Amino acid sequence: MKRLLPAPLLSLLLFVSWLLLNESVSVGNLLLAGLFALVLPWFTEAFRPEKPRIRHWGRVLRLGAVVLRDIVVSNIDVAQRVLGPEAAIQSRFVWVPLRIRDPHGIVALAGIITMTPGTLSSDLSPDRRHLLVHALHCPDDAAEASLVADIQARYETPLMEIFE
Repeated sequence: MKRLLPAPLLSLLLFVSWLLLNESVSVGNLLLAGLFALVLPWFTEAFRPEKPRIRHWGRVLRLGAVVLRDIVVSNIDVAQRVLGPEAAIQSRFVWVPLRIRDPHGIVALAGIITMTPGTLSSDLSPDRRHLLVHALHCPDDAAEASLVADIQARYETPLMEIFE
């Protein structure tokens, strides 16, 4: 089975993503989704020398719910700021110290931050101990400390539980 599906989660994600992107479950799309789900993991296997090991699937679901909620709330906040007065936007770059060491967890954290409106992952320090985040609204040092604490509590800690 491992030969047929070297990365079952990747195969499932490819299959579902293809169907969602095409907004169709026609026979042709089902066949193409199946083909991509079987073939692409074989070709990408050499590019993934270190495989992610997810330790707590329940935590993945809880983190997904938190991220989804934060995306909705952030969309509303960003829309109000963009449509409001210019003074409502005071952006800055913030270095977030990282406790997580797993490379898959760091990538997931950077992706979550980028997917959440109002924040963007910009850089990772060479020692992988700090992540540079651009925040749309972070007017002072107190807001910066709050942003760092929120990222660490809401995203980094659960990712550490998932990957480490």
